[in-house]
Amino acid sequence: MNSQSNNRPLVSIVMATYNGERFLVEQLNSLIEQSYQNIEIIAVDDGSTDKTVSILNDYANRYGNFSVFINETNLGYQKNFEKGFSLAKGDYIAPCDQDDIWLPNKIETLVNNIAHYSIAYCNSAFIDSSGKLLGEKMNDTKTLMNFNSPLMYIIGASAPGHAMLIKKEVVFDAMPFPTLLSHDNWLGFIATLHHSLKFVDETLVLYRRHDTNVFGSLDKKDRIKNNPKDEVQIRIQKAQQRLKLLYEKCPDSISEEKSVFLALCKSYEGYSLKNNFVRMRLFFKYRKEILAYKKHNELHRMLYCIKIFFKII
Repeated sequence: MNSQSNNRPLVSIVMATYNGERFLVEQLNSLIEQSYQNIEIIAVDDGSTDKTVSILNDYANRYGNFSVFINETNLGYQKNFEKGFSLAKGDYIAPCDQDDIWLPNKIETLVNNIAHYSIAYCNSAFIDSSGKLLGEKMNDTKTLMNFNSPLMYIIGASAPGHAMLIKKEVVFDAMPFPTLLSHDNWLGFIATLHHSLKFVDETLVLYRRHDTNVFGSLDKKDRIKNNPKDEVQIRIQKAQQRLKLLYEKCPDSISEEKSVFLALCKSYEGYSLKNNFVRMRLFFKYRKEILAYKKHNELHRMLYCIKIFFKII
């Protein structure tokens, strides 16, 4: 690693690892080769039983700005990231998965674009397990954009954590991470309370799709173990809890958004003609924000809002 520059902000790259030996070296090399020099790399391992820790320790022995922390007990994916974030010393924090590949200018480009935004994030290209490009990018599957309202997180936005550069104060305001939302959705929501998220329309990450991805690899058989009626009730309960969480975190200073969260919370209390109508009306009124991340035209957005009359999402 080249000598670090002291006149640019420190960026903390936080990697959460667990049995990641298969792709780990490629990712670590892509971090070491970043053109932005004032970085620290923090790897937090969650009890790996393969060669992950040995690989991490080898890099820590070679690079002075590389630190490794081993959890005494398994914390799980989100809490493992949270621990890594708490150890960060940088002005900015960049979450890092163990199986992707970062292009050399990723950190430098995001630092140059973050300005007054809470988060800057980039586009990603999909690769397979062998590193071959799949001909598809993240913005082919989801709408990537500047997210500037907490209402955009009512059912989930699409700024992925692996593509983010986050101001440190946003990360610490987000702690402790709730279990109801993924850490990247929660961080994005918190960012909209501070300012907004800036989408940098450049492909700076090669995002690996494979059979052991943390998200997106759930076997369909695992989804139908429960009684379908039980699953519906669990989904409704989670939706209620999610809306309550967002409402409680939303500050009184943004009164319109706060009132929307409150009204939705009440409408999620159950199926009644009044609740269903309120829920549908709010989705219609704020459909531009709530459905921003979905690749829907206006007709599909309106149909989605009608569906909300009959279904809690």
